[in-house]
Amino acid sequence: MIQASPRSAVSSSFSRPLARLAPALVPALLLLATACAPLSQATEGPSPPQASAAQGQVMVSAANPLAVEAGLEVLRAGGSAVDAAVAVQAVLGLVEPQSSGLGGGAFLVHYDAETGTVSAYNGRETAPAAATPDMFLNAEGKPLPFFQVLLSGRSTGAPGAVAMLHMAQAEHGNLEWRQLFGAAERLADEGFIVSPRLAEMIVGRAPQAKSPDATAYFTKPDGTRYQAGDRLRNPAYAATVRKIAAEGPDALLEGEIARAIVAKVTEGDLPGVMTLEDLAGYEPKKSEALCRPYRIYVVCTPPAPSGGPAVLEGLGILENTAIADHPNSAQGWYLFTQASRLMYADRDRYMGDPDFVEVPTEGLLDKAYLTARAALIGPMAGPAPQPGTPRGAGIRAPDTTREVSGTSHFVVVDAQGDAVSMTTTVESIFGSGRMVGGFFLNNQLTDFAFAPINADGTPAANAIAGGKRPRSSMAPAIILDSEGKLLGAVGSPGGTSILAYNLKALVGMLDWKLPVQEALALPNLIARGTSYAAEGDKFDPEVIEGLTARGVTFTSVGGEGSGLHGFMVTPDGLDGGADPRREGVARGF
Repeated sequence: MIQASPRSAVSSSFSRPLARLAPALVPALLLLATACAPLSQATEGPSPPQASAAQGQVMVSAANPLAVEAGLEVLRAGGSAVDAAVAVQAVLGLVEPQSSGLGGGAFLVHYDAETGTVSAYNGRETAPAAATPDMFLNAEGKPLPFFQVLLSGRSTGAPGAVAMLHMAQAEHGNLEWRQLFGAAERLADEGFIVSPRLAEMIVGRAPQAKSPDATAYFTKPDGTRYQAGDRLRNPAYAATVRKIAAEGPDALLEGEIARAIVAKVTEGDLPGVMTLEDLAGYEPKKSEALCRPYRIYVVCTPPAPSGGPAVLEGLGILENTAIADHPNSAQGWYLFTQASRLMYADRDRYMGDPDFVEVPTEGLLDKAYLTARAALIGPMAGPAPQPGTPRGAGIRAPDTTREVSGTSHFVVVDAQGDAVSMTTTVESIFGSGRMVGGFFLNNQLTDFAFAPINADGTPAANAIAGGKRPRSSMAPAIILDSEGKLLGAVGSPGGTSILAYNLKALVGMLDWKLPVQEALALPNLIARGTSYAAEGDKFDPEVIEGLTARGVTFTSVGGEGSGLHGFMVTPDGLDGGADPRREGVARGF
């Protein structure tokens, strides 16, 4: 039984960087349902995504119904949004291990209803202290094959998701940390029903699914692989979450599990250079959220090395267009594609870890610069746009980073009106394919540029270095009104496509005034360089015809791997949604 305890004192508070926006108090939301049964059937399989609807004033939207129910169980017991986020992540790492987990990293944006502040938490993995710029190069100085590095111990960074959540929960939690892992422990001990998406990944083409550790985990006693509807137990995971519940992040970063992680990443060809000191020295970071006005709204994301600055630049470019006047039309989508191309050109050239390189965030988000970038959008699509020269930009090499999909996103709103928007990942499908303590290790270091220096000697902003965090596309967002009151949140997985997915959802929700579920379900279109990757079968033929007339031709067809989750505050309650492309649901009370 979860017992409520007093909210922990907030050790520090960070206000939005918009001086003209005074922090506003948000009245505490009333808890409409107080007598709800605890999670009893913890092994249910996922149900179909729910339609968008006003669902009370407390909500969780995440990629698996079991994780959603774990979060709601915490909220029913009086837990905060961050308390629920801990429970959601613990379950996602078990039932959706292809996407995130205890061995990965995350970014979290938190809205505090009492103070009106928005804070960003950085749980991105870090490179080992002994990492060198040439660690992904062969003897001839050429980049090693991507999947050779991915499957090696050299791909794993010090995990940060659990440490980041522990930091946020210490400041914004209502319950005790040890009370937040019951659902994950039950599911791991008793077994959970394998979902169709997990079953697909188990037999998919990702090489990690065929690794020795994944093969041992996903193979039944009869020698066949687990299928949708099978019950999968993971007692090692149960033991790990019990240890984390008792000891906090030290359970992962020190002691027995830490030694097992170091042993695992130093095995085999291309061994990693991670040490126990790298793990013990990991520290999450808290900062002000990066907030910028967008029309009558304010959108807040984490700062670099997240993808937040890029999404805000995309919005800033679109603010100089008439996209709001062209909902779901050829002209609206055309403006979206051209703003996306400009956004990606800048992001790919300039973004990295600001603790190691100068990142020209202020220059990229300067109103005059955004106006100038938007002016490059003509009536017809032209060649791939070049990076601009924002204020503070140094000379950077063209980017060679290859960022793959394998991530999850969720949002939470609690009874006090606090909100969490969190994107979390082990990087690729099942991370590096290596397991410790029932969970997969990340391959996050492959998010660095394999070629650290261009032929002309200019350095890449995203080159690897000891202690550095790789650039990320993860960009969880919280939306405020002009007075600083909570309006919504959104985010998505999807590798580099996250930027386009989030931008699409924000346009749909804020410019085209669509219900959340409809905005998330809009066709995906990723415009980057000369490529226009799209779900062509989901667009109206008239839209495709109009885009073709403007010089936009889809270069690929079929579904893109988004997993958007979000909500908006309405007069009737919370309007939540979950991407129909995955197995998520939005539920509340």
